[in-house]
Amino acid sequence: MTEKDKMLAGELYDPTDEEIQREQAVWNAKLYELNQLRPDQVDEMRAYMKEVFAECGEHNYIQLPFYANWGGHHVHFGSHIYANFNFTCTDDGHIYIGDWSQFGPNVTIATAGHPTEPELRKDPMLQYNKDVHIGSNVWVGAGAVILPGVTIGDNTVIGAGSVVTRDIPANVVAYGNPCRVARELK
Repeated sequence: MTEKDKMLAGELYDPTDEEIQREQAVWNAKLYELNQLRPDQVDEMRAYMKEVFAECGEHNYIQLPFYANWGGHHVHFGSHIYANFNFTCTDDGHIYIGDWSQFGPNVTIATAGHPTEPELRKDPMLQYNKDVHIGSNVWVGAGAVILPGVTIGDNTVIGAGSVVTRDIPANVVAYGNPCRVARELK
């Protein structure tokens, strides 16, 4: 099994592997070009998402700059998604986002994690990935951080500054560090 196979399977792998680094460099070069666009170059921004993202629906908008470990290559966007500036996707694993979801400024979605055992963080530097799933019509407030393996249900609101460490169900308002359900939406 190659390091890339391990990466995609969610197993411990070496992210400095040459094959991984070569492929990642291609997507990051495209991401650099994206972040040079002017605010009025919306068609070019949307063309980038259609070309680079794993999936991309219609009428999506990212307020640049956008950051992603793989340029968004492992990001799956539904339609009508809005992401404010400094939207960060550590997309070593896959990130799935449903229709009509919105993200405030400085939101981070992380799929990558590192072992807690000290010896496993040394040479080679190992990591693992867990996919993140965000439902439809979700609002994530400014500065929120969504950690690896989390699922957020449809229609949910995540408060600004929250750190989402575990799954959050559909139809709730949740916030805090760690993020917890505050109330149900009627």
